[in-house]
Amino acid sequence: MNHRWLAYGGIGAGLVVAAIVAVLAYQSLLVPFGTKGNGGSASTTPAPAAGCSPSPCADVQGYLLLISNVQTSGDLVSMQVTFRNSSDSTHASPQDLSLIDSSRHSSTLVTGPPGCSTWDHHEFNNGQVFGPINICFRVSTTAPPLTLRWSPDFGFFCCQTDIVISGA
Repeated sequence: MNHRWLAYGGIGAGLVVAAIVAVLAYQSLLVPFGTKGNGGSASTTPAPAAGCSPSPCADVQGYLLLISNVQTSGDLVSMQVTFRNSSDSTHASPQDLSLIDSSRHSSTLVTGPPGCSTWDHHEFNNGQVFGPINICFRVSTTAPPLTLRWSPDFGFFCCQTDIVISGA
């Protein structure tokens, strides 16, 4: 009887170790947050790629996110986002976006305040444009830098990029 429990315990411990290794491997594939850029400020903003302008924007394998009209009011940050897709990603989802403030607090979209929208999962055909959409986030501080984290869906292991939003 004791050998059976010992075997179950060993199998359980092995599964826990395998899960931890899998999570760590996945996190190592992500773009790190807070690497030092020019001037010593934290930034993982990708260099503007062909077709990725005006800044701030990001191009992940031909899937572009364009950001405009960034405004702050108290603890509310609002902006317009537009998706332009010519990649293998099949959709845009509000769950793909979060805003990280300078105290590293992560916020998801809010829809209560006037002018703050969301959308349902939007399916793309190759080359489609979706937006602009007015979106908002509640933050703990509006002090720079504000960083929009975008995690488009290209499968289980892929992409995440941080877009530093200046002038907010």
